[in-house]
Amino acid sequence: MHACIRFSAVALIATLASSCAISRQQEIQMGNDYATQINAELPLIRDASVNSYIAALGNQLAAATTVRDLTWHFTIVNAKEVNAFAVPGGHIYINRGLIERATSMHQVASVLAHEIAHVTERHSVDQMQQMQGANVGVALLCVLTNTCESVAGRTAINVGGSAAFASFSRGDENEADEVGLRLAVRAGIDPNGFPEMFRILLDERQHNPSAVEGFFSTHPLAEDRITSTRALIATYSAAQLRGLQRDSQAFQNFKRRLAGLPAAR
Repeated sequence: MHACIRFSAVALIATLASSCAISRQQEIQMGNDYATQINAELPLIRDASVNSYIAALGNQLAAATTVRDLTWHFTIVNAKEVNAFAVPGGHIYINRGLIERATSMHQVASVLAHEIAHVTERHSVDQMQQMQGANVGVALLCVLTNTCESVAGRTAINVGGSAAFASFSRGDENEADEVGLRLAVRAGIDPNGFPEMFRILLDERQHNPSAVEGFFSTHPLAEDRITSTRALIATYSAAQLRGLQRDSQAFQNFKRRLAGLPAAR
């Protein structure tokens, strides 16, 4: 048994905040536990056709990573606000409001690729190791030691804990852009979706700031990220970018079906 899981709650949090690394198995177990709690609390899209499409697009991107020991899950939150976040272990959540603002497949793919990169680069795990909030600490204790037998212990893990995996440093955001952009290219998807999606969100902030304030609070975004992603795209030759997917009829059908579902509250 891994040495970390024998520690008390206080020692566990302190150790994870310093040097005791979380194994992949522990990451997956923790991520699955958080996802169970999140799925029970957040309003999720239940339409099989819509979910099938977002899973196919997400898995197309995930298949281009070098990570082979994760099972990926892509979930649409039925919320009108613009946001997306990643939970350790391969759970990616994207709000309906963000998808609705995209005009083409490669823009939504850019968001998924960015969140996939947060997982593959273990940003959410690294961040969790640095946090010492009570909810995160209790959640870790429950998952890594299986000591939460009571209802009170289990309910201490709440959706608020998902915030631990939603707000990253500027350095992490930039790395997720770079890794995600290269991932999109390897998956056969046009990386121009990155700067285009950033522009859509920045324009939205000018006209309807309340709809995107959650995204901007968890994903620092400014003009320089448009510039930096365009610079990354410029490192590819025209031949490398030629023929990459920008849109598809399947994506437009997906958007129409999503628009026909009961409105998000």
